[in-house]
Amino acid sequence: MKHNMYILFFIFGMLLVPKINYAQVDSNKTQDDDLGDNTDEFQEYFYEALKQKSIENYDRSVEALQKCIALDKSVPVLHFELGKNYSKLKNYNDAETALKKAVDLEPDNEWFLDELYAFYAGQNDLENAIKTVKQLVSYHPDYKEDLASLYVKTKKFDEALILLDELDAEFGVSIARDRMRNNAYAATGRKSDQIENLETRVENNPDKESNYLALIFRYSENNNKKKAFETAKKLLEINPESQLVHLALYKFYLDENETDKAIASMKTVVQSTQIKPEAKVKVLADFVNFVKANPQYEADLLEATTLVSQQDNEKSLLELGQYYLSKNDKPKALEYFEKALEQDSNNFSVLKNILLLQIDLQQFKEAEQKSAKALENYPSQPLLYLVNGVALNALNNPKKALEPLETGLDYIIDDTKLEADFYKQLSKAYSLLNNTAKAKTFSDKAQHIHPEN
Repeated sequence: MKHNMYILFFIFGMLLVPKINYAQVDSNKTQDDDLGDNTDEFQEYFYEALKQKSIENYDRSVEALQKCIALDKSVPVLHFELGKNYSKLKNYNDAETALKKAVDLEPDNEWFLDELYAFYAGQNDLENAIKTVKQLVSYHPDYKEDLASLYVKTKKFDEALILLDELDAEFGVSIARDRMRNNAYAATGRKSDQIENLETRVENNPDKESNYLALIFRYSENNNKKKAFETAKKLLEINPESQLVHLALYKFYLDENETDKAIASMKTVVQSTQIKPEAKVKVLADFVNFVKANPQYEADLLEATTLVSQQDNEKSLLELGQYYLSKNDKPKALEYFEKALEQDSNNFSVLKNILLLQIDLQQFKEAEQKSAKALENYPSQPLLYLVNGVALNALNNPKKALEPLETGLDYIIDDTKLEADFYKQLSKAYSLLNNTAKAKTFSDKAQHIHPEN
């Protein structure tokens, strides 16, 4: 009988593997619990429990397992399976009781401990999760990282940092552990310890770029610009091909009035294939502000914008559009906004800028066509009706202008300035149609609700 039950567990072994993110159990291992020398009746109930579980009839699986336990409650795996079924049924109190019973009967069973740990983690019972994962650390070192994460979540930062140091020493640094480490340092205000840790990394691994970049960032964060600048220059010295370092060097050079070097770094940034578009936009925006105060470097800005345009980066194009708009260079602003709209045709804010610039630049035919097409996608936007009416009036087509102007009025909500603009254009349309009475009516309405019109 015992031999038959071992075969049974070999066949159903995969059903017993905890399928959870927390688990570190070796899935190649098979369950080796001694089920005891039980009766055919016991075996029949157990088969039934596994069958019902496999088709997700968890309540029936529970019934079968309880019948097994009534025959022999000393078999740990019965309580283990019972606990998993209760979890599926969201009967969490009984699930915990059953899983704890399995662990009590077999305290060194990694499978049972892992399932109990996952249960506590899923219930956000972090203190019990810590107690359980401490028992699992001896099986797999990965559990030590889980423990460090739990320490951070429960604000046991000293314990977390000790574990993180041990893990880094054994396996090297990792992004996930650094995130935990930074959270611990930030919560405790131990900025000097954080910098000391990074300085040690640089000393121990002088050729690793990421260590320098992290240290530069932390120096800057702590307003130690001198050391940040020195570290950036040191990185460039050991790695002249570094592109990421120029994100820092660019600003440092500007602060030190080393403009030529700042411009060179800025151009490296905007051309880099390693630097994210969001970072490029920040650097470009910074340079835009610099050129506003130092217009003699506008040629360098133009060169940088050309490089950015070649990469078709929407955010960069928007930044350039806003820059030229601030310089009142409307044709150039329109050019970049149109390029940005090509990258994101659903950006209504950019569309609005384009239409208003087309009206300002007297590109009435283009404004009429674009606003009419835009109304297909945005039929409740009053500004589009206004632009369409303005363009049609300017194109000497007042009869056609009346339709969008009268329709658009229905979509205005609490905007007297916009409403007055509609009345003004209606007045113009009727004037062009030689209907002076209606023209005066709408002109008076505009003056009444918004006198400065």
